[in-house]
Amino acid sequence: MTCPGALDGFFSSLLPAAPPWRPGPEPALALLAWLALLFVWYCYRVGSERAPAGPPAGGGHPAPRLPPGAGRLHRSLRAYAQRYSWAGMGRVRKALRAELRPERPAIQSPRVFHLPELPSAPCFPRDAQRHDAERLERACPAILREYQGVAGGWAPGPCQRFYLYRRGVCQPQHCRACPRTYRTLAALRSFLSANRFGNACFSVLPPGTVLPGRYGPCNVRLRCHLGLTVPPGCELVVGGEPQCWSEGRCLLLDDSFLHTTAHNGPPEDGPLVLFIVDLWHPNVAGAERQALDYIFAPGP
Repeated sequence: MTCPGALDGFFSSLLPAAPPWRPGPEPALALLAWLALLFVWYCYRVGSERAPAGPPAGGGHPAPRLPPGAGRLHRSLRAYAQRYSWAGMGRVRKALRAELRPERPAIQSPRVFHLPELPSAPCFPRDAQRHDAERLERACPAILREYQGVAGGWAPGPCQRFYLYRRGVCQPQHCRACPRTYRTLAALRSFLSANRFGNACFSVLPPGTVLPGRYGPCNVRLRCHLGLTVPPGCELVVGGEPQCWSEGRCLLLDDSFLHTTAHNGPPEDGPLVLFIVDLWHPNVAGAERQALDYIFAPGP
């Protein structure tokens, strides 16, 4: 009888010897090919998402991608950049992207527009706009005389105002009534006269009046108060800090901070009278000023 083990050995001798199995390069090559395809797809997706929203304008600066449904302000910014340039618009773009706007402390909360990365303080030293402050102070006697010539008969209210410029629009009749004051405004270097954040007016606060806390519309302006008539008992608090007016002197404040005003004097003291002018914040660049004049152009 033949043993099974002998038959196995006999048949094995008839077959060619098989080499021992070793993993070949095919699986590794397939893996590398798959990874390469995945990388190409990823690059395509990233490139599509970061593609500029329009053709380059203004010397090769690409138009940034703005969020969908951005609204009128974004359209105005895009129209400005197509006409001029995207150069220098980084902070303006951030300001208009609501989802990138940082949380701001309640003490400062502009109602309309907040330019990020802008140095802020409730009040600024007079030297922040020294040329314009000195110009206004030199003209103070003439400005006071012209106020006295137009005082009275204004619309009643807790705070009465006589505008030479209102929301960036010149008031011709009022300017003709105050020619020296108008010429002084024209000589200022930083008067915010060409957009809706800019005003120039006489402001009258009667005795016993308290204006509750409020915020201004933006942080790109400094509101200049020139004291014309300052009775005792008048108070101004900006960002929790009390301030004092002086007759013939300018006070620069950022009215995007919470601010309150009060005249606590008796009726015989007469009203608090200020000449108020909106000036550009000194750290708003020239390109940003031009863009904001375009975006917030005066209108109905």
